[in-house]
Amino acid sequence: MALYGSIVEYGLHCLLHLVDPVDGRPPSSRDLADYQGLPPAYVAKIFTQLQKAGLVTSEEGLRGGYLLARPADKITVLDVVDALEGDKPLFRCREIRRNCVLFAEEPPKWATSGLCSIHAVMRSAEQQMRLVLAGTTLTGLMSSVGDKVPTAFMTAHEDWFRDRNLQRQAARGRKKTAQKEDR
Repeated sequence: MALYGSIVEYGLHCLLHLVDPVDGRPPSSRDLADYQGLPPAYVAKIFTQLQKAGLVTSEEGLRGGYLLARPADKITVLDVVDALEGDKPLFRCREIRRNCVLFAEEPPKWATSGLCSIHAVMRSAEQQMRLVLAGTTLTGLMSSVGDKVPTAFMTAHEDWFRDRNLQRQAARGRKKTAQKEDR
């Protein structure tokens, strides 16, 4: 049973790339989409929601891309979940206890009074989960990821983003040259 959609997973992966961007250059949503094999429009949607929630800012221009709006140790997984999924409950009680075939017309008060016991357990579990998510920051996630990533992979990762930055710079240079020639 998926409690949160894949948007949360992809959003967290994207944000981890902003914790310590390669050469200090913020990655673009396009680069992050390509890096993870996602449609650029999907990643753009993620960043729109993260920006509305105040978790990222965008930077225009040659070195443009996305930056964390506050330090990584001040952004929790719960912040990201709420930004991307909203603050909606994971369990919605349907009050099934009212539907027992033995209740002729109206269920008796003892059957429906107070919070449904199943709902109470689910709400308690969700509260515990939210506490864990609120206690986990991007810095903490980055540390646990960094502990298991081999050096060779990190080098390849950095090279990939460096190449993308260089490609973007070259494309902008060609565009400026073409604009000057058109004048």
